[in-house]
Parts: sequence; structure tokens; C-alpha cells
Amino acid sequence: MLDYEISPTDAAALLAAKKARLIDVREPWEFETAHIEHSVLMPMGDVPSRAHQELDPEEHLVVLCHHGMRSMNVTVWMRNQGFGNVQSLRGGIEAWSAEVDPKVSRY
Repeated sequence: MLDYEISPTDAAALLAAKKARLIDVREPWEFETAHIEHSVLMPMGDVPSRAHQELDPEEHLVVLCHHGMRSMNVTVWMRNQGFGNVQSLRGGIEAWSAEVDPKVSRY
């Protein structure tokens, strides 16, 4: 089984190889402020009602938020729901901006 967290650089490599999909669990205003290209906005409060309808439990999913706390909570919940290939982006979009893509706004 995968680790619960993945580093921004490892996630970037998976995304570049099209081997994972990003799920952004922040609020719409946060997404508008800064987001990673091709990420799917699914606010944390919407995940329970949308995950099984919109996401494949077999797909490798990387969940992100601002600093990594909400995404870890969602990752744990999703793992308990049978999504075995889900990981939280360590440090969130803040770490992504610092380590992978400085063009992504920090707030």
C-alpha cells in the first residue's frame, strides 16, 4: 500500500507521466487564488457526496489543500471508503509552489 503522503516532487513526476490525478479539496475562493493546472476542485465538504460518483477507486489520486491538513483528512477518509491509491500532497499547494512551481501563487 502507498504511503499516506507524497512529496511535491514525486507528485509532479507522477503527474508529468500522467499516472495520477490531482484532487484539490480547498474552497472555491482558494482555488481561484492559486491552483495547479489540471487539478479537479472538490471542496472537502463535497467529497463524501461526490467521491464515489466522480472518482475511480483504482486510480492514483493525489489530494491537496493549502498546507496538507485537510488533504490528509480526506485521504484517510477515502482510504476507509476503499480508495487504496490515494495520497495527500505533503505541505499542500504551499509546498508545491516552493518546491515545484514558483509561478503558483502563495497566500
